[in-house]
Amino acid sequence: MKPWLVAWGLIAGLGLAAAEPALPPAAPADTAVLVVVGAAGEDQYGTVFANEAADWQKLCSEAGAKCRVIGQAAEGPVADHELLRQALEAEPKDGLTKLWLVLIGHGTFDGREAKFNLRGPDLTVTELALWLLPFHRPLAVIDTSSASAPFLSKLSGPDRAIVTATRSGDEQNYARFGPDFVAALADPKSDLDKDGEVSLLEAFLSASARVAEYYKTEGRLATEHALIDDNGDGLGTPPDWFEGVRAVKKAGGGAAVDGPLAQQFVLIPSAAERQLSPGVRAERDRLELAVAHLREGKAKLPEDQYYAQLEALLLQLARLYPPPPADAAGSD
Repeated sequence: MKPWLVAWGLIAGLGLAAAEPALPPAAPADTAVLVVVGAAGEDQYGTVFANEAADWQKLCSEAGAKCRVIGQAAEGPVADHELLRQALEAEPKDGLTKLWLVLIGHGTFDGREAKFNLRGPDLTVTELALWLLPFHRPLAVIDTSSASAPFLSKLSGPDRAIVTATRSGDEQNYARFGPDFVAALADPKSDLDKDGEVSLLEAFLSASARVAEYYKTEGRLATEHALIDDNGDGLGTPPDWFEGVRAVKKAGGGAAVDGPLAQQFVLIPSAAERQLSPGVRAERDRLELAVAHLREGKAKLPEDQYYAQLEALLLQLARLYPPPPADAAGSD
């Protein structure tokens, strides 16, 4: 059941009225997407990468998101490496606008440094980590290249969702994950929780399933295993640790599960989502993350304390939404 219906059920059961939230004005929360196309190496990969970039541009157009592609124009006096640095430098470092950075191409790892192969000088993960250091806005990095796993551990941090096509820098064969990921974003079947939109997390899970099915059908040993990280621990979680959109396994040491933040990155929002103001969306996201963290720690709390805290959060969530239509309460 959708969170807003759960929250409104609680409101109705308690006989309370929902008031309009008093939230401060916020800047528009439009999504910005920066797509970087790397060196193809071979013509066949050049075609694949070009088609993948075109799919991202099409999705951004449908979403009304700002999109810039680096690496497809004719090579000029300024290398792609510098163009990327300049593009990131020009992006706002704070605010509610989510930034998606998508790397399409090949990667390498020599046991010390991971690189994303560009035309001209390559991009090292150390450089990218430095360029992203000033960012304090929601950030997603989707590295679809081979040997991309080291990017996850180096780029992980608060308010960041990191996706890599591989779980190790040693997985250096061409990765199929990228085309499947952008295709999953556009496919309604990827909407695992049936809320009318496909999140970054859902695209990650759907694309991983498509990749696994390809290797199974072809009778080949899988040479890529995607990871996602959004809790800032830099460890990453594989897709088979999830049931639906919730991780049911987690790493040792009490680390938080991955997934809740990535579930809030949506490229094409639903009609209902578009009606919310940026401030309401930001407050909703904050409360839903609080609910997820509370559920994760349920076993450590007395039952009455857990439900009291959950009720308080759901009441705050319900007050962010107008009452559901009379015929919607029983539709889920």
